[in-house]
Amino acid sequence: PRTIHGFSYDYGGRGMMKKYQIIYADPPWLYNDRKGCDPKMGGFRYPPMSDSEICALPIADIADKDCALALWATMPKLVEALRVIDAWGFKYITCLFDWVKLNPSGNGIYSGLGHWVNGNAELVLFGKKGHPKRLVKNVKQIQMWPRGRHSAKPPQIRNEIVRLFGDIPRIELFARQKTEGWDVWGNEVESDVEV
Repeated sequence: PRTIHGFSYDYGGRGMMKKYQIIYADPPWLYNDRKGCDPKMGGFRYPPMSDSEICALPIADIADKDCALALWATMPKLVEALRVIDAWGFKYITCLFDWVKLNPSGNGIYSGLGHWVNGNAELVLFGKKGHPKRLVKNVKQIQMWPRGRHSAKPPQIRNEIVRLFGDIPRIELFARQKTEGWDVWGNEVESDVEV
């Protein structure tokens, strides 16, 4: 097995592996600036991965023939996120969600540190392989939810993904907690699969 920052990657010799029709991922992006390295300035509190390490993950191996990828991206990592979509064997389609962060109290729009301007929104980009099916047409792109702990994403996004694509085999990569109905993989949870 190959290990990068505590993640084990090993498919060899295990025969047929489970395939997923939804892959939901929040990569631990590495930021090459002072803010990205300093937790006091909003930097990472987990082991980050380089863009090339993220791209090298064999995610295409667990994607079913018809698969939706929902990939979190910050504004400074937008170009890199598009590269990841391609490297994992998906075609970029659109932005699924634009999470506008509210203050933790839910009152007012949160103003973050940002890189050039006081940032707020994070994106969930949609990549597809084959022909994933859309079940409903009333899922909203703008999602306004309170900000939680550092880098935590609103659980409602998972619900919207299931509403959009269905209760089909799905996995959350770089997960921080186990969520019912989802397989998980990450260094903060007991993983259901080895990637």
